[in-house]
Amino acid sequence: MSRRQSIDDFQDEKKSVDQEKQAVRSEVDNVDTEAPHPQYGEHPDGGLRAWLAIAGCAAGVCATFGLVNAWGVFQAYYQEEVLVGTSPSTIAWIGSIQASYALVFLPGLVVGRIFDMGWTKLPLSLASAIIVTVTFLTAECTKYWHFLLCQGIALGLSCGVIFGILMGVPAHWFKHRLGFALGVMALGSSLGGTCFPIAVRNLVDRVGFQWTMRILGFIEMALLSFQIATVERRLPPKKHTGPFIDFSAFRSLPFSLYCCSSFVAFLGIYTVLTYIDVSASSKGIDPDFSFYLLAIANACSAVGRITGGLLSDHLGPLTVMTPATFVAGILTYAWPFANTTGSNIAIAIIYGGASGVYVSLLAAPVVRMGKTHDVGVRVGMSMTVVAIGAVAGPPISGAINAATGTYKYTGIYAGSAVMVACCFLLATRYSILGRMRGKC
Repeated sequence: MSRRQSIDDFQDEKKSVDQEKQAVRSEVDNVDTEAPHPQYGEHPDGGLRAWLAIAGCAAGVCATFGLVNAWGVFQAYYQEEVLVGTSPSTIAWIGSIQASYALVFLPGLVVGRIFDMGWTKLPLSLASAIIVTVTFLTAECTKYWHFLLCQGIALGLSCGVIFGILMGVPAHWFKHRLGFALGVMALGSSLGGTCFPIAVRNLVDRVGFQWTMRILGFIEMALLSFQIATVERRLPPKKHTGPFIDFSAFRSLPFSLYCCSSFVAFLGIYTVLTYIDVSASSKGIDPDFSFYLLAIANACSAVGRITGGLLSDHLGPLTVMTPATFVAGILTYAWPFANTTGSNIAIAIIYGGASGVYVSLLAAPVVRMGKTHDVGVRVGMSMTVVAIGAVAGPPISGAINAATGTYKYTGIYAGSAVMVACCFLLATRYSILGRMRGKC
């Protein structure tokens, strides 16, 4: 082989690699390059109808993810009052199966395809009716399997249907301001996660557990009714001739790496929110105050959600998510060593903000990895992967605590999971850009 031919082969190979990298970058940056729909035009990126859709999404997220983010106060109440004698790890399975953890993500594989097929109002209406019903039924629960069935499985599956639909809606209305729209939508989770724990704690003391759940049921009814009235897709469904569940997205290296990062992150990302109030009480902090730690964390996450959304529109979601996730990992390591009221408040504030950035932008990289017409199935597949890690994370943390009698090793486990997720986020970034610097 001549020297000239070797040089030509090397240049052809380099050109092929460069073309492959450019294809990946083009695919991920389709938010900026995707052609407008010939009939419906460009994404509005604002306006009354678009923001009404986002407001409806926020109401739906508040009624689903917001309520589930309050699981920590239910965990503490069940341990101390209703399910005395049942191990924390066993009780945590209700929260894991419920939503903040598993079933809010698991139905995404199917629900995402349903959304891409054009269905929005019907699945939202059916799931909303089930949520209101099981919230009222939880008031009548007395045994562990009652709570597992109502507050765990039924509520979780219904929340998953709603969340799967809502995650695809912002991409229909927003393009250049998608990160901000996702942040506003995620505010519903912070609002619910802040208000629901305080409401539950105070209402239980004043009117009892049964009427507390009934009042929550009426609140859910109002939020979900507003959601049904305002949430709608903008673009018509595109005819799909392939399989109902399409796994071809996993052929994309960035998509697969990002799914791995999400799976590992949810093995530990919710551990602090699940156990911060219980661990504070075990260290002698007044229980009447310690339950407010969850509300403080959720309130501070609102700042992270909005700030993260604004920054991601300018810097890229992965650029914003990675350092925020790193901070959340550091705080997870530090949490078991917080022995005073002040240190626990500091953990709740900083962790709440950092985790809020991560959770609010969870779908943003996935939305950029394809076209708008199939955003539902793409987000749904990634959320299903998340569910596998989310269902196991808190029970593993509870089991470690039960086996060791301390939250020290729980924090080490959960913090390490979050740090490994950071490594996968960096790998995702490199697979897209071919380097570590740049908007991504």
